[in-house]
Amino acid sequence: RLCHTRACPGTAGACPSPPRAVAGGRRRTGEGPRPGLLRGRERRLKRWLAVDRRFRQGYYRQHRERLEALAQGQSPRSAVVSCCDSRVDPAIVFDAQPGELFVIRNVASLVPPCESEGQYHGTSAALEFAVTGLGVEHIVVLGHAQCGGIRTLVEHHRQDEAPRSFIEYWVSMAYPCLDALDGAPSLQAVEQAAVRLSVDNLQSYPWIAERLANGSLSLHGWYYDLGTGTVERLQTLGADQYSEEIR
Repeated sequence: RLCHTRACPGTAGACPSPPRAVAGGRRRTGEGPRPGLLRGRERRLKRWLAVDRRFRQGYYRQHRERLEALAQGQSPRSAVVSCCDSRVDPAIVFDAQPGELFVIRNVASLVPPCESEGQYHGTSAALEFAVTGLGVEHIVVLGHAQCGGIRTLVEHHRQDEAPRSFIEYWVSMAYPCLDALDGAPSLQAVEQAAVRLSVDNLQSYPWIAERLANGSLSLHGWYYDLGTGTVERLQTLGADQYSEEIR
């Protein structure tokens, strides 16, 4: 049947904004949000609107000299491919300051293989700029525990269906991870296998392979455990440099 909203071309079951319930445990269509929810939103809005003042009076004032220098240009030594997950902040994990890391974030920290189809390639473009434009010396693929993108990969692979969403299509590039693991692997095993796959895919880019061969670039696969705060180094290609050398 047609959606309750005339402007929506979908069906009621697929509508992104289905009818609100009415009285008696249900709410009427078009009824505003609950007062408590509205007050919470107002508080968050006021806090966000005050960001500029807090930033300039706090962080900017404390680090003004460095930030003014960075306004003239950047020269990070390392690029990090990280997940969009709000719990994983590469700058915090690496204890890095502004300008030290070139961060590329996407769902599940995946690096697609190099290919030249006429599509949009955000991760590939960022890698190209980091390597050929900024001349980074390290690329770190930072996977993490409890990754929602990898969980989607596992669940969708079990269903054996064609991808139906942007997320499912994106993570499908990591199907080889599941094919290479025996039995019913744990989520952590798949997460770590995806990191290794991404490190392998990095080598398919000619400008990465060239620098890896001449020793001017090294590749790293790391895994961050949210619960314990530990970072496991899964793989290194190129110069065997860690820790402080990454920054």
